[in-house]
Amino acid sequence: MSGGATFLGMPAFPVNAAAAVQDSQLRYNLRKATHTIRGKRALAVGELPDWTELRRAAKEIKDHTLRNLERYLVRMEEAVTAAGGHVHWAADAEEANRIVADLVKATGETSVVKVKSMATQEIGLNEALELEGITAYETDLAELIVQLGDDWPSHILVPAIHRNRSEIREIFREKMADWGRAAPEDLTDEPRALAEAARLHLRERFLSTRVAISGANFMIAETGTLVVLESEGNGRMCLTLPETLISVVGIEKLLPSWQDLEVFLQLLPRSSTGERMNPYTSTWTGAAEGQEFHLVLLDNGRTDVLADEIGRQALRCIRCSACLNVCPVYERAGGHAYGSVYPGPIGAILTPQLRGTASELDASLPYASTLCGACFDACPVAIDIPEVLVHLRGRVRHPRVERLGMRAAGWVFNRPARLARTQRLGGRLRRFVPGRLPGPLSAWTDTRDIPDIPSESFRDWWDRTDGGVK
Repeated sequence: MSGGATFLGMPAFPVNAAAAVQDSQLRYNLRKATHTIRGKRALAVGELPDWTELRRAAKEIKDHTLRNLERYLVRMEEAVTAAGGHVHWAADAEEANRIVADLVKATGETSVVKVKSMATQEIGLNEALELEGITAYETDLAELIVQLGDDWPSHILVPAIHRNRSEIREIFREKMADWGRAAPEDLTDEPRALAEAARLHLRERFLSTRVAISGANFMIAETGTLVVLESEGNGRMCLTLPETLISVVGIEKLLPSWQDLEVFLQLLPRSSTGERMNPYTSTWTGAAEGQEFHLVLLDNGRTDVLADEIGRQALRCIRCSACLNVCPVYERAGGHAYGSVYPGPIGAILTPQLRGTASELDASLPYASTLCGACFDACPVAIDIPEVLVHLRGRVRHPRVERLGMRAAGWVFNRPARLARTQRLGGRLRRFVPGRLPGPLSAWTDTRDIPDIPSESFRDWWDRTDGGVK
């Protein structure tokens, strides 16, 4: 069930969120996990006196790269090709899935191992491969839990954040045998026991699979190098053991040079896991000896985002998930309510730009925020998420009743005399104002309190008292 395509068709965010906040276990799991990560991040960030300068440098590097993306992409292709790799360009999810499926079928294999990758989830690669008779095995622990549980990821960094230890134990005991080595009969919910069960299960898969699929955290244009940061070592196993490696990477992951990478290697681990550096940082350039390498450069709506002067800052995102861990809406509603592989504040601005706002769900995402600004403060690349949210709200087509209401409000506010007369009328009729508006207007009052209308407007009070002198 996991994958990008399966999210489509879900109800709008308010409906999903209303159901999620009734799940007390989910709220407890999210609160405990996000507060733990948030605390570790604050300590790790506090160790760097030049954090503000690093954040500014990251923003400038990303903005420069996006402005010159076509030049750096060509340089990346030339460098990868010169190093023995093969570069493929994919305009959308369908083309990317077809390229990957054809590459896997050319090897004669019917199974692949995968490194955790947001890009492949975005295009629904697992489901596309399944239709071609190819089984994709997730090797990241959290992704493994999601896959075995026939579930959806709910967090960028910790996809199974909504699950607790007892739930994971039951998933391992009931489902692990269907995908390979079974879990021990006496498996407990101790973290060490769960990790050992996953390690034994995955090791068999690593040693028997000849094709791997990865994403990448960064691409370096000057040398054609790809970079993956991870914590479990499964990524390094996938990148080095199989005979064929296929990497699917969004075109916005590019950095011009190795010197630029130095900035992000300080920002990403601290913002994501609260660590000074990731336990595993793997880099590879072209094809290694005895291995064939293919790079699929994925657009899938990114050039449309690039064309939007305000919205393009979402492409700076390095998928650290810091914005999720400080968001009061995400903490209560969870990731599934967003209906996308990109949940939380960054998902609320990235998903509607990549998928458009034609569906009820995607149109509701720019409103899945209180605009408190905590996400902007936490973002290591200074994405002004509230600014983009407000910008996207202007692009969403509003209901007819709301448009008529806004048009009437504009007519009233356009003339001071007209506003004054409306205020006086409101003061006289205020006792007739209901607590809940009828019909379609109830959508407004269901989530807001109507403020009390004063008996006298400030304007009339000022005129009557001469500004408080009388």
